[in-house]
Amino acid sequence: MTDAAPPFIEDNVAELTALLDLERIEVNMFRGVSPEDGMKRVFGGQVIAQALVAAYRTVEHRVCHSLHAYFIRPGDPTIPILYEVDRARDGKSFATRRVVAIQHGEQILNLSCSFQTPETGFIHQSSMPETKKPDDLLNEDQLRAMAKDHIPKEYQKQFSRPRPFELKPVDPRQFISPAKTEAKKQLWLRARGRVDANNFALQQCLLAYVSDMGILDTATKPHGVNWFTGGVQMASLDHSMWFHEPFDISEWLLYATDSPSASGARGFNRGEVFTQSGKLVASVTQEGLMRPREPKFKN
Repeated sequence: MTDAAPPFIEDNVAELTALLDLERIEVNMFRGVSPEDGMKRVFGGQVIAQALVAAYRTVEHRVCHSLHAYFIRPGDPTIPILYEVDRARDGKSFATRRVVAIQHGEQILNLSCSFQTPETGFIHQSSMPETKKPDDLLNEDQLRAMAKDHIPKEYQKQFSRPRPFELKPVDPRQFISPAKTEAKKQLWLRARGRVDANNFALQQCLLAYVSDMGILDTATKPHGVNWFTGGVQMASLDHSMWFHEPFDISEWLLYATDSPSASGARGFNRGEVFTQSGKLVASVTQEGLMRPREPKFKN
């Protein structure tokens, strides 16, 4: 499992795309690396995305429609991650893969994913929630710049580092001593840079990466805590995604999340990803550790 924040990457998606270009070292074995950003743990979205890349390298002419991952151990960003792919099944319409991510001789993540030959069929979807438009909102960089003077110096470098995605929260929370609010959240996101619209495998891997940003935070909203100020020990435990329709991650996508339950020191979260036109393109679930702790600092 991981409680690391997203890694430091320059203000475009090119470095992230390079990070996902795994080295093949055997027929079903691949090697990935992490950014040299000084983080103590590997960001969970990175491991999911790299594992999906490894699985895609073993299938042809099929598209991932679902993935299910378990975070087992924290990732070490100072050494490579090995991804071993098990070709579980190749059927007429579907192919199934199991990917194990390994460091220090131990599993840090395992992921199962299913691929389908494209077909047509019945269509329906849930409606996109009413929300503010991205042009009317400040992005997270602007919000963090406004709050920087209230952040202790030892946290400012981590707090202010750029990300490969532009994020615009619809209802921004206070970074220090956030209020207790409803367990719902809306966030506009898009890649910083153009991504090949015809490379849907890459589009999915990038969405898998960013889908781990902030979803667990949804379950903390009714309790007035967050990962930054403390008051809670947080770590992703598992992560699932379903891909419904094509999308362009270079364009704005709405990530609408809610948390219907928290119990047993765990928080359960759900997410839906919509295009600006209202098309539902993906669904996400994640459960994470939410263990009460003393706050790091207060106002």
